[in-house]
Amino acid sequence: MPPEFGPRHRRVLFLVALGSMLVAFTNTLFTQTVAYAADEFGVSNSAQGLGAAVVRWGILISLPIVARADSHGRRPMIIATAWAAPLVCALGAFAPSFPALVATQTIGRPLGLTLDILLAVIIIEEMPHDSRAYATALLAVISGMGAGVAVASLPLADVSETSWRWIYLVSLVWLPFSWLITRGLPESSRFVARRHDFVGHLRRTALGGLTRNLGRICSVVFLTNIFIATMSIFQNRYLKETRGFSAAMVAVFTMATSSPAALGLVLGGRVADARGRRRIGAFMVPAGSVLLALSFALRGIPMWTVAVAGALLLGFAYPAMAVYRGELFPTHQRGLAGGLIMTSSLVGGSIGLIGAGRAVDAGATYGDVMLLLAVFPVLASVVVWWRYPETAHRTLEELNPEDAPAAPTT
Repeated sequence: MPPEFGPRHRRVLFLVALGSMLVAFTNTLFTQTVAYAADEFGVSNSAQGLGAAVVRWGILISLPIVARADSHGRRPMIIATAWAAPLVCALGAFAPSFPALVATQTIGRPLGLTLDILLAVIIIEEMPHDSRAYATALLAVISGMGAGVAVASLPLADVSETSWRWIYLVSLVWLPFSWLITRGLPESSRFVARRHDFVGHLRRTALGGLTRNLGRICSVVFLTNIFIATMSIFQNRYLKETRGFSAAMVAVFTMATSSPAALGLVLGGRVADARGRRRIGAFMVPAGSVLLALSFALRGIPMWTVAVAGALLLGFAYPAMAVYRGELFPTHQRGLAGGLIMTSSLVGGSIGLIGAGRAVDAGATYGDVMLLLAVFPVLASVVVWWRYPETAHRTLEELNPEDAPAAPTT
């Protein structure tokens, strides 16, 4: 770790990393299992796309939670969601129908995403200003272990038509992590420093900080996630139906093509802190998206190769893009901003999922659909290039003048 990471930084990073693994599992669970649940319940691609969209709409429940975290503290809301998310997700194992499964995950998955928003806020507020992207990259690498648990559990779905349900019960293995977070995670030092400043005039000035940057970031995540969410949901169905992969082979493909992204994350975090964020996002996101879209149109070694390259480039871009979601907003609006940005992202994903499901059911190929959707991350890159500021080497107080009067020393 960088030398500027002190004992508190390391402690916070460790505990937030535990939470990020829990988040990644709950966020990946429905994505990895929906194709197998759909077989048991006999639902179409369109129904799967609609179900995945509905699960994403559940993010609306996060808004009052993150707003409360802005006014009453990050720690209480983190603890609550760290316990609730795995418990609710585990209920999917007992779903009597596809709508019932969707209902459980419409609550469980957004609770996990709410936890993700608040953990990102803690990292932005606690880490040294020249290491925010690097810390975000480390969390993304570690969270991959949580997603890996979901993927590694996928062969359970091959045992029988109903055995996918066991994967939902795996959610309960994260409860010890919830206990560790409850015992050890401190409140954000920046929130504590500004707790008594949260009065009417600061609420009004903070709202200015919220609206100043919200539109540009929401537009980018909206456009990007039209492709990313659709690709992630339909990849397993594509491999299963078009390429004839077993659940075990789907797991191998997912792990083999996504694991190299860890290298991109670490390098991308370092470069984003040292050289800047904007150019990385503007060039790497569209390039990675197009390569991943091509993996739906190719077969054999070329399919595996472009999937690896696409994941590597998106991994390189992730730290640079992720830190913007917290850096550009003042302390007393940072959680709410994260919730609104996540909502925009999931609305974009819902549109892609519903449209792609209908297109595939109507006879379009997965390759044609994904290549068309890859246009949207390209459009997002234009917004990044022309509208995003550079935030590397700048403190949160420089970026958000609303916070300057109560600036803590770091």
